[in-house]
Amino acid sequence: MKKDVKSLMAVILFCVASLSASAQVMKSADLEKYAKERYGDKWLEAAANLKQMLKLDKNESLTYQQVIEVPGKNKNQLYVALNYWATATFKEKGAITLNDKEDGCIIISSKIPNIAEHIGTINKYSVSITPVIRIDIKDERIRVTYTVQNYDVLADISGGFFGVSIDKEKNDLRGMAGDSKRKAEDKTNANLYDKVWEIAKHYPFVDKDAQKRTCAKALVMTHAYSNAVMDKIEEAVKNGIVGNEDDDW
Repeated sequence: MKKDVKSLMAVILFCVASLSASAQVMKSADLEKYAKERYGDKWLEAAANLKQMLKLDKNESLTYQQVIEVPGKNKNQLYVALNYWATATFKEKGAITLNDKEDGCIIISSKIPNIAEHIGTINKYSVSITPVIRIDIKDERIRVTYTVQNYDVLADISGGFFGVSIDKEKNDLRGMAGDSKRKAEDKTNANLYDKVWEIAKHYPFVDKDAQKRTCAKALVMTHAYSNAVMDKIEEAVKNGIVGNEDDDW
């Protein structure tokens, strides 16, 4: 009997873990692989190509919008599916900034850390984004709006090639000034500081850019994440998160 209980618990834990894993939009490493498969690994070229099809909105933000038709599902059914997806995917406190069933609107703001890193001659940059995802819901259709205005940057001013040392035992490079992935509120290291780069003022929207290579990858990764978000939302409203959220039970 005890063996059966343990087996049952193992199955339950596996299912919970599987749901948790499948509910994630995409980890940074997977996102980079996804971006390379679609746009190649030459970030400067990929960013320049994307510029031809991208337009900044009136606030100079990068905004994507898609209407997804879902025949046969009313507003309430779509809200339940999207609320389930949002709460299962964005678990950090305060990520869901608006959840209004009556008006049919869900707004999510969640940081995606370290979408691009670059070690230059002097500086090392670690770039994150905080997209705002708005989902408007009506009978048989939803509208998804995905917006990013800035890159959030941690810059290590002595983390570049002139400021690293070689660990001979592990045969790798180590930054002498610490970790650029530190928490944003950590002010203990004077060599690390926060920056906000406006997308409109950096490559490929501006040709002459000191952070050209960093921003090229950041743009491609931001665009790739928008595609992943749209795909996940469409899958959630049409087929559910795990594929068995129907009324036949």
